[in-house]
This record gives sequence, C-alpha cells and structure tokens, in this order.
Amino acid sequence: MLNNDLDVDHWKRQLALRTRLQIPDFLQAPAAAFLRDCLMRQVPWRLAERSDDGAARTHGHDDALDADGYRRVLDAAYQGARDGFRFVYDSYMLGRARAEGWDPDLPLHGLFDFLNSPDYLAFARYLTGDAAINAVNAQATRYRPGQFLTAHDDKNSLEGRRYAYVINLSPRWKAEWGGQLQFLDAQGNVIDTLLPRWNTLSIFKVPQLHHVSLVSPWAGEHRLAITGWMLARDAQAGRS
Repeated sequence: MLNNDLDVDHWKRQLALRTRLQIPDFLQAPAAAFLRDCLMRQVPWRLAERSDDGAARTHGHDDALDADGYRRVLDAAYQGARDGFRFVYDSYMLGRARAEGWDPDLPLHGLFDFLNSPDYLAFARYLTGDAAINAVNAQATRYRPGQFLTAHDDKNSLEGRRYAYVINLSPRWKAEWGGQLQFLDAQGNVIDTLLPRWNTLSIFKVPQLHHVSLVSPWAGEHRLAITGWMLARDAQAGRS
C-alpha cells in the first residue's frame, strides 16, 4: 500500500529535525484512489461535534440531524469557538467500528488492519525513531463547508499519543478553500501550515498546538482524510 519509492531515511532525518512535516506521494496511486472512492461513496458518516456546552457528541444513523438541527449545531459551535475548544466535522471511527462490528462489508476496515500490521508498525517506529510505538488508531474524516477544528495540542498521556498523522485524500485542494492544518506558537501566531494536498502524509510529534481552519463556503470538494495517532499503548488497553 505504501509507495515503494519513499525515501524513508530522508523523511526520518527531517522529522527528527523539524518535529512535523508532510510526505508527498505517500501511498501507491491505486491505493490512494481506492481510499478516496471509499470515503466519497461508501462511508456512513457520523457528525462529530463539540458545540454549545463543550461536550463532545457523535450523531449517527439513529439521531441524525435535519437541516435545522445541523444549522443550530453549527451556530452553537461558532459561538463557543470564540473562547473555547470546539469542532464540527464528519467522522467514522475505524477502531470502534471494528470492535463493535459496524458495517462489516465496508472495505475501509482493511486500512485499520494494515495500520496495525507488524510491517506498518515497524515503519512507524523507524520513521519517528520512537521504539515504543505499538498501535495506531484511525478515523475517517470529512470536512464540509463551514466545518472546523479549533486549537488544541493532542496531548493525552492516558492514550499514549506519540505522533499525530493525517493521510490526505482530496485530489485538488486549493489554499483558499481553508481546511488547513496550521501550527501555532504560545502567542497564537501561525508558525507553519500544511495544506491537505493529495496523497500526502502529514505527521507531527505530540504535543504541538494546531488547528484545522474553517472550510470555506465555496470549497469545490470535501476535505477527506484518514487521521489518528501513533501510540505507545499498554498491552491491556484496547484500540480505538
């Protein structure tokens, strides 16, 4: 599935120096196209949101929002985002789906198995130089116009997060469409930006303050990706 021509030694050195980077042509072209098609046509998306009271929620098939309900969620998230951590985007949690038997015929489940295979975990340990990495969690994400994720640093010692990653699967994204992964300093200044370029791996060491900027109303497509963390997880803990 990974591009056989990746210069892994080069990216390993760069990641050690910079703590964040974006690797182009990460997957073999047919694999990237297959995943994009699955995200576009097959994933039964659930709305993930943290809006009015700061509690995280997921709206699935049984409690799907109508247009008015979705608008209320957006408005509440916009108001709360002025002063707190908020997000609205579409999600499909691959580890939870695997564990709970969601949608057993969905081909995307094979990606979760691949990301937790011995070969991929060895790749993750080599790329990052972190020998403790022993699991990868993953969710499919879709950001539609008006959706966003405000600033946070991904720190979570209980999960054992070591590196965050984004496999970008939008083929012709433009900077003016928003949806950019931006890194911030302690004063809130933007110090680095990674566009969701087609078939790239964005990866960064945790913790780092970052956000996903609002997807603009005129965006020509959805921001599609597989996201998650490379973990150093206790053997007794389950995957998510």
